[in-house]
Amino acid sequence: MTKVLYIGDIMGEPGIESVQQILPEIRAKHKIDLVIAQAENVTNGKGMSVSDMESLSEMGVDFFTGGNHTPTLKELIPLLEDLNSPVIGPANYPLCPGRGWKYINIPEGRILIISLLGQTVGRVVETTNPLSVVDRILDENRSEERVATIVNFHGDYSSEKRVIGYYLDGRVTAVIGDHWHVPTTDAMILPRGTAHITDVGMCGSLHSSLGVKTEIIVSRWRDDIISRNELAGEKPFQFNAVLIKSNNSSGLADSIEQIQRMIN
Repeated sequence: MTKVLYIGDIMGEPGIESVQQILPEIRAKHKIDLVIAQAENVTNGKGMSVSDMESLSEMGVDFFTGGNHTPTLKELIPLLEDLNSPVIGPANYPLCPGRGWKYINIPEGRILIISLLGQTVGRVVETTNPLSVVDRILDENRSEERVATIVNFHGDYSSEKRVIGYYLDGRVTAVIGDHWHVPTTDAMILPRGTAHITDVGMCGSLHSSLGVKTEIIVSRWRDDIISRNELAGEKPFQFNAVLIKSNNSSGLADSIEQIQRMIN
């Protein structure tokens, strides 16, 4: 059995602090084999700097998935393109460097991690069809030995997140949705053995609009003005993740459990 912890969007410094305070205890308590985190919002809400990536790695994050903001900071591009660096952006996002999937080695064996983007992520973005892309990736890797395959789907539409879970059911270990920053309560094992959740949630300030100060969003909405997001930094903070236990023989999931913590 392999235990994989997938952490939802780390939103700025409050998200980093949440990981710093919560992850070591969870990793030790559950004897986690691999920690993956959604990293497109790490540095000031857009992208991830190399220094922040290094800090999170020291806290216990082993691998980083991405989204529409992943290409924002150019210093990350060499790492996205390096097959030995544990960070990827979406495989179906032409604007993001790198191929969108990589392997990571753990004592139990190799794990394939794939990142995909929905067509709408607050705005319409240029993507290729995620179903066709993931089919191609799985076909290219059909002869590669591995103990698990983790797919991250980053997008707005719950229908897309649900459907891709069932589309990949029985073919991958887990399909984890994120980008909403609001956790759903539908973590389950699908009929053919794939773990799935529509949205895992986020790490960051609880009393916010997806990590942004609510007063900024209200004035933008009410007064129809253009304004920049400003991250909320007040506690309590939230930490949202899912713990997946996979069967090393079948490559499918035995269980999925939501983990939610508060920091006052």
